[in-house]
Amino acid sequence: MFAASTVFLRFGNKIADAKEAKSTPKPDNLLSPDAALKRLLMGNERYVQGASRADDLRRERSALVEGQNPYAAVLSCADSRVAPEFVFDSGLGDLFVCRVAGNFANDDTLASMEYAVAVLNTPLILVLGHDHCGAIDATIKSLHQDKPPPGHISALVTALAPAVNASLGQAGDTSARATRNNVIDNVNKLRSTGPILKAAVEQNRLKVVGALYRIDNGKVDIVS
Repeated sequence: MFAASTVFLRFGNKIADAKEAKSTPKPDNLLSPDAALKRLLMGNERYVQGASRADDLRRERSALVEGQNPYAAVLSCADSRVAPEFVFDSGLGDLFVCRVAGNFANDDTLASMEYAVAVLNTPLILVLGHDHCGAIDATIKSLHQDKPPPGHISALVTALAPAVNASLGQAGDTSARATRNNVIDNVNKLRSTGPILKAAVEQNRLKVVGALYRIDNGKVDIVS
Protein backbone atom coordinates (compact mmCIF):
# COMPACT_ATOMS: atom_id res chain seq x y z
CA MET A 1 0.00 0.00 0.00
CA PHE A 2 2.83 2.37 0.94
CA ALA A 3 4.70 1.59 -2.27
CA ALA A 4 1.64 2.25 -4.41
CA SER A 5 1.00 5.56 -2.68
CA THR A 6 4.62 6.58 -3.14
CA VAL A 7 4.51 5.76 -6.85
CA PHE A 8 1.33 7.76 -7.32
CA LEU A 9 2.81 10.71 -5.39
CA ARG A 10 5.85 10.69 -7.67
CA PHE A 11 3.58 10.44 -10.71
CA GLY A 12 1.57 13.40 -9.42
CA ASN A 13 4.73 15.46 -8.93
CA LYS A 14 5.83 14.70 -12.49
CA ILE A 15 2.43 15.84 -13.74
CA ALA A 16 2.73 19.10 -11.84
CA ASP A 17 6.23 19.66 -13.21
CA ALA A 18 5.00 18.99 -16.75
CA LYS A 19 2.17 21.49 -16.35
CA GLU A 20 4.55 24.17 -15.08
CA ALA A 21 7.00 23.52 -17.89
CA LYS A 22 4.48 23.97 -20.67
CA SER A 23 3.12 27.27 -21.88
CA THR A 24 -0.50 27.89 -22.84
CA PRO A 25 -0.43 27.88 -26.65
CA LYS A 26 -4.20 28.52 -27.01
CA PRO A 27 -5.48 30.76 -24.16
CA ASP A 28 -9.05 30.57 -25.54
CA ASN A 29 -9.03 26.88 -24.64
CA LEU A 30 -8.85 27.59 -20.90
CA LEU A 31 -12.51 26.84 -20.19
CA SER A 32 -14.74 25.44 -17.47
CA PRO A 33 -16.34 22.05 -18.18
CA ASP A 34 -19.70 23.66 -18.95
CA ALA A 35 -18.15 26.28 -21.22
CA ALA A 36 -16.20 23.58 -23.06
CA LEU A 37 -19.39 21.62 -23.72
CA LYS A 38 -21.15 24.76 -24.94
CA ARG A 39 -18.27 25.48 -27.32
CA LEU A 40 -18.40 21.93 -28.71
CA LEU A 41 -22.12 22.19 -29.42
CA MET A 42 -21.77 25.63 -31.00
CA GLY A 43 -19.13 24.18 -33.32
CA ASN A 44 -21.44 21.32 -34.23
CA GLU A 45 -24.20 23.79 -35.05
CA ARG A 46 -21.89 25.59 -37.48
CA TYR A 47 -21.00 22.24 -39.05
CA VAL A 48 -24.67 21.27 -39.44
CA GLN A 49 -25.47 24.62 -41.05
CA GLY A 50 -22.51 24.39 -43.43
CA ALA A 51 -20.93 27.46 -41.86
CA SER A 52 -17.65 25.96 -40.62
CA ARG A 53 -14.87 28.46 -40.09
CA ALA A 54 -11.65 28.54 -42.10
CA ASP A 55 -8.82 28.47 -39.53
CA ASP A 56 -5.29 29.59 -40.24
CA LEU A 57 -3.58 26.24 -39.80
CA ARG A 58 -0.13 27.68 -40.41
CA ARG A 59 -0.51 30.03 -37.46
CA GLU A 60 -1.91 27.24 -35.28
CA ARG A 61 0.94 24.88 -36.17
CA SER A 62 3.43 27.50 -35.07
CA ALA A 63 1.63 28.18 -31.78
CA LEU A 64 1.45 24.49 -30.91
CA VAL A 65 5.10 23.55 -31.41
CA GLU A 66 5.92 23.65 -27.69
CA GLY A 67 2.74 22.13 -26.28
CA GLN A 68 -1.02 21.71 -26.33
CA ASN A 69 -4.02 22.55 -24.15
CA PRO A 70 -7.11 21.02 -25.78
CA TYR A 71 -10.42 22.19 -24.35
CA ALA A 72 -12.12 18.80 -24.82
CA ALA A 73 -11.29 15.13 -25.23
CA VAL A 74 -13.45 12.94 -27.46
CA LEU A 75 -13.80 9.16 -27.39
CA SER A 76 -15.23 8.49 -30.84
CA CYS A 77 -15.88 5.60 -33.18
CA ALA A 78 -13.28 4.94 -35.87
CA ASP A 79 -16.01 5.20 -38.53
CA SER A 80 -14.72 7.29 -41.43
CA ARG A 81 -17.96 9.27 -41.53
CA VAL A 82 -17.50 10.59 -38.00
CA ALA A 83 -14.48 12.89 -37.71
CA PRO A 84 -14.70 14.91 -34.45
CA GLU A 85 -12.51 17.76 -35.68
CA PHE A 86 -14.98 18.39 -38.50
CA VAL A 87 -18.12 17.52 -36.52
CA PHE A 88 -17.28 20.18 -33.91
CA ASP A 89 -15.64 22.65 -36.31
CA SER A 90 -12.43 22.65 -34.29
CA GLY A 91 -8.90 23.74 -35.08
CA LEU A 92 -5.53 22.18 -34.38
CA GLY A 93 -4.87 21.71 -30.67
CA ASP A 94 -8.54 22.00 -29.69
CA LEU A 95 -9.56 18.35 -29.34
CA PHE A 96 -7.75 15.37 -27.84
CA VAL A 97 -9.30 12.51 -29.81
CA CYS A 98 -9.23 8.74 -29.25
CA ARG A 99 -10.96 6.66 -31.91
CA VAL A 100 -11.81 2.98 -31.79
CA ALA A 101 -14.57 1.03 -33.54
CA GLY A 102 -17.52 1.04 -31.16
CA ASN A 103 -16.23 4.03 -29.10
CA PHE A 104 -15.57 2.04 -25.92
CA ALA A 105 -13.06 2.69 -23.15
CA ASN A 106 -10.41 -0.01 -22.88
CA ASP A 107 -7.15 0.26 -20.93
CA ASP A 108 -5.44 2.21 -23.72
CA THR A 109 -8.21 4.78 -24.12
CA LEU A 110 -8.56 5.12 -20.34
CA ALA A 111 -4.85 5.86 -20.08
CA SER A 112 -5.10 8.40 -22.90
CA MET A 113 -8.03 10.17 -21.25
CA GLU A 114 -6.17 10.20 -17.94
CA TYR A 115 -3.27 11.87 -19.71
CA ALA A 116 -5.58 14.49 -21.20
CA VAL A 117 -7.06 15.32 -17.80
CA ALA A 118 -4.01 14.98 -15.53
CA VAL A 119 -1.31 16.43 -17.78
CA LEU A 120 -3.16 18.63 -20.28
CA ASN A 121 -5.83 19.76 -17.79
CA THR A 122 -8.65 19.05 -20.25
CA PRO A 123 -12.01 19.90 -18.58
CA LEU A 124 -14.38 17.80 -20.72
CA ILE A 125 -14.61 14.26 -22.07
CA LEU A 126 -17.27 13.48 -24.66
CA VAL A 127 -18.14 9.90 -25.59
CA LEU A 128 -19.47 10.12 -29.15
CA GLY A 129 -21.48 7.27 -30.61
CA HIS A 130 -23.36 7.35 -33.90
CA ASP A 131 -26.25 5.69 -35.68
CA HIS A 132 -25.66 2.94 -38.27
CA CYS A 133 -22.59 1.80 -36.31
CA GLY A 134 -20.94 -1.18 -38.00
CA ALA A 135 -19.32 -2.40 -34.79
CA ILE A 136 -22.65 -2.50 -32.98
CA ASP A 137 -24.33 -4.26 -35.92
CA ALA A 138 -21.51 -6.81 -36.11
CA THR A 139 -21.94 -7.52 -32.41
CA ILE A 140 -25.69 -8.00 -32.78
CA LYS A 141 -25.12 -10.41 -35.67
CA SER A 142 -22.43 -12.34 -33.82
CA LEU A 143 -24.52 -12.77 -30.68
CA HIS A 144 -27.64 -13.66 -32.67
CA GLN A 145 -25.81 -16.37 -34.59
CA ASP A 146 -23.71 -17.41 -31.58
CA LYS A 147 -20.69 -17.25 -33.86
CA PRO A 148 -17.51 -15.28 -33.07
CA PRO A 149 -16.24 -13.02 -35.86
CA PRO A 150 -12.80 -13.61 -37.40
CA GLY A 151 -9.53 -12.28 -36.07
CA HIS A 152 -9.34 -9.56 -33.48
CA ILE A 153 -12.84 -8.33 -34.30
CA SER A 154 -13.96 -10.69 -31.55
CA ALA A 155 -12.46 -8.24 -29.04
CA LEU A 156 -14.90 -5.58 -30.24
CA VAL A 157 -17.81 -7.99 -29.82
CA THR A 158 -16.73 -8.79 -26.27
CA ALA A 159 -16.52 -5.09 -25.38
CA LEU A 160 -19.88 -4.19 -26.95
CA ALA A 161 -21.83 -7.30 -25.91
CA PRO A 162 -23.12 -5.87 -22.59
CA ALA A 163 -24.78 -2.91 -24.34
CA VAL A 164 -26.25 -5.17 -27.02
CA ASN A 165 -27.49 -7.78 -24.55
CA ALA A 166 -29.23 -5.09 -22.52
CA SER A 167 -31.11 -4.05 -25.67
CA LEU A 168 -32.29 -7.48 -26.83
CA GLY A 169 -35.95 -8.25 -26.30
CA GLN A 170 -36.95 -4.61 -25.89
CA ALA A 171 -39.29 -2.74 -28.19
CA GLY A 172 -37.85 -0.65 -31.01
CA ASP A 173 -34.66 -0.79 -33.00
CA THR A 174 -32.05 -3.00 -31.31
CA SER A 175 -29.12 -1.27 -33.00
CA ALA A 176 -30.26 2.20 -31.94
CA ARG A 177 -30.86 1.09 -28.34
CA ALA A 178 -27.53 -0.71 -28.15
CA THR A 179 -25.69 2.31 -29.55
CA ARG A 180 -27.24 4.56 -26.91
CA ASN A 181 -26.61 2.04 -24.12
CA ASN A 182 -22.99 1.70 -25.17
CA VAL A 183 -22.45 5.45 -24.95
CA ILE A 184 -24.03 5.63 -21.50
CA ASP A 185 -22.07 2.59 -20.26
CA ASN A 186 -18.77 4.17 -21.28
CA VAL A 187 -19.67 7.55 -19.83
CA ASN A 188 -20.30 5.82 -16.50
CA LYS A 189 -17.04 3.90 -16.81
CA LEU A 190 -15.02 7.04 -17.42
CA ARG A 191 -16.74 8.92 -14.59
CA SER A 192 -16.06 6.16 -12.07
CA THR A 193 -12.55 5.04 -13.00
CA GLY A 194 -9.99 6.02 -10.40
CA PRO A 195 -7.74 7.44 -9.38
CA ILE A 196 -7.48 10.29 -11.87
CA LEU A 197 -10.81 10.62 -13.69
CA LYS A 198 -13.09 9.88 -10.74
CA ALA A 199 -11.28 12.42 -8.57
CA ALA A 200 -11.45 15.11 -11.26
CA VAL A 201 -15.21 14.56 -11.66
CA GLU A 202 -15.77 14.71 -7.89
CA GLN A 203 -13.77 17.95 -7.71
CA ASN A 204 -15.85 19.47 -10.56
CA ARG A 205 -12.71 19.87 -12.68
CA LEU A 206 -14.01 17.41 -15.25
CA LYS A 207 -17.34 16.74 -16.92
CA VAL A 208 -17.95 13.48 -18.79
CA VAL A 209 -20.93 13.42 -21.15
CA GLY A 210 -22.27 11.15 -23.86
CA ALA A 211 -23.70 12.05 -27.26
CA LEU A 212 -24.93 10.55 -30.50
CA TYR A 213 -23.99 11.75 -33.98
CA ARG A 214 -26.64 11.53 -36.70
CA ILE A 215 -25.08 10.38 -39.95
CA ASP A 216 -27.79 11.90 -42.16
CA ASN A 217 -27.65 15.49 -40.92
CA GLY A 218 -24.49 15.78 -38.82
CA LYS A 219 -26.34 16.76 -35.63
CA VAL A 220 -24.94 15.80 -32.24
CA ASP A 221 -27.46 15.12 -29.46
CA ILE A 222 -26.45 14.84 -25.81
CA VAL A 223 -27.80 11.63 -24.23
CA SER A 224 -25.99 11.43 -20.91
